[in-house]
Amino acid sequence: MKKEILFLLLLTCTFILTACTSQAQVNPKTELEQTSTTSADSLTAASANEAKAKNSTYLDVEAQNLDLLSYDLYINNNKVDTYSYDDKKSQFFDDTYTNLEGVLTFRGNHLRNQPAYGQVNKNPENLHINWDFTTGSRSWGPGAGWTGQPVLVKWEEKVRKIMNIKEEFQDQDLVEVIQGSLDGRIYFLDLATGKATRDPIDIRNPIKGSISVDPRGYPLLYVGQGIQETDKFGFYIYSLIDGQLLHFINGRDRLAYSNWGAFDSSAVVNSKTDSLIVGGENGFFYNLKLNTNFNLEKGTISIEPEEIKYRYQIRGNPYQGIENSVALYRNIAFFADNGGSVQAINLQNMEPLWALPMTDDTDATIVLDIEEEKPYLFTGTEVDKIKRNGSALLRKIDGLTGETSWSKEYPAFYNADVNGGLLATPVVGKKKINNLVIFTLSRYKTHNGGLMVALDKDSGEEIWRWEMQQYAWSSPVDFYTAEGQGYLIQCDSVGNIFLIDAEKGIIIDKINVGSNIEASPAIFNNQIVIASRGGKIFNIEVK
Repeated sequence: MKKEILFLLLLTCTFILTACTSQAQVNPKTELEQTSTTSADSLTAASANEAKAKNSTYLDVEAQNLDLLSYDLYINNNKVDTYSYDDKKSQFFDDTYTNLEGVLTFRGNHLRNQPAYGQVNKNPENLHINWDFTTGSRSWGPGAGWTGQPVLVKWEEKVRKIMNIKEEFQDQDLVEVIQGSLDGRIYFLDLATGKATRDPIDIRNPIKGSISVDPRGYPLLYVGQGIQETDKFGFYIYSLIDGQLLHFINGRDRLAYSNWGAFDSSAVVNSKTDSLIVGGENGFFYNLKLNTNFNLEKGTISIEPEEIKYRYQIRGNPYQGIENSVALYRNIAFFADNGGSVQAINLQNMEPLWALPMTDDTDATIVLDIEEEKPYLFTGTEVDKIKRNGSALLRKIDGLTGETSWSKEYPAFYNADVNGGLLATPVVGKKKINNLVIFTLSRYKTHNGGLMVALDKDSGEEIWRWEMQQYAWSSPVDFYTAEGQGYLIQCDSVGNIFLIDAEKGIIIDKINVGSNIEASPAIFNNQIVIASRGGKIFNIEVK
């Protein structure tokens, strides 16, 4: 009898322990979620509080040869010898960037490989313009430039209700288009109609790069200025509750090696650690602890950022500016600079893991592909700093060691104002084209010509090519059917928009919008949003 009672007690305890463990796995709480004033139940699928990330963890990687590199760290402009978090092991990005529906940063996530959200229901046959919206103009003209990708975001209803969105859109199932413009304004539009959903925010300097919004569903917007026309020049964080400025980073930093203060880099936010990552053209790599306080019930949000800055020099490379958007996997950040040096930074201590020597200007964003838990980088150069005709260098790089897996060179013409080579961020294929990486090069064979080329990801072998009559700085965007068939959208310098079979490189359809497209598109299901240099923002439907 005693044995039976003991057995029942043991069985009961085991059941309780299993249930508690299961509950902990279903509803994980990060440090941010425990301290935030936002209720864990207030943001459903759109919230970081509903963490559905995979069982990711940090990468324990040793630094490689850093003989070429010297660097400094600053916290709130005070130089420090070392930096360490209280819990270093928590300093990594989960594999899932956001649970919001949409495209929230340049190329969609921290891997920079998701410029389209959703899928198309059947094989597409043609493109159709649904609406267009006209922007203002400044010294650099109207519309959007490079990289100029819009944000497409479906806000959670409770968050939408506290924002300054116009009344007519408050009760709709709104997907909002947020587009930065060369006229210095940030426009807010309804994806379905193209009507303004709220008044624009004017930051009074042209915006060249791509805006980001917070992946937790918090009403925060992040934007950098591209050209200086006024005294205030740098990076901004705005509240989307009322459009008020919450924080400004002065790009003209007296500590920087470069005196150019633009931010074309598109920020990413780590939902778990409440931190923001962005690169500056002043040569600083920024890691901001935001200290966000978001109260959904009161409709308020505030931040008190701690700025951690990494400054570096690479022997033989005098060009420190970071124009591309930082790519990240777990606790490792990757970027290239205006001299083409690629670096890997460990976010646990803000120290470099490896750094490569100068090649040529690298403004196209690095795209990551994860193979058996190891990150690989796909990157390429312009023909710029050599100041003569040359070749764009395309590479696949081991993210843990910095070693080149393969490389290829393609000839391109030099032009001091409109560079040849790789300006477009590449596509790393998925689903039925998961063996491909696709690059779009400018000024190939002729000054106006271009090249789109699909390479085998493993070997670098050329699978197909399309020699373009007009070059493109705009990045190709990949999207898929439910069956996994891959397609591409590619825009060019005379306003052509091409629909392409990604597996074969065959053009299916083409439309023209009348002027140069430098910006990169974003896609929400079957709707493409793209802005031109001619002052228009377009919604184009894939049919």
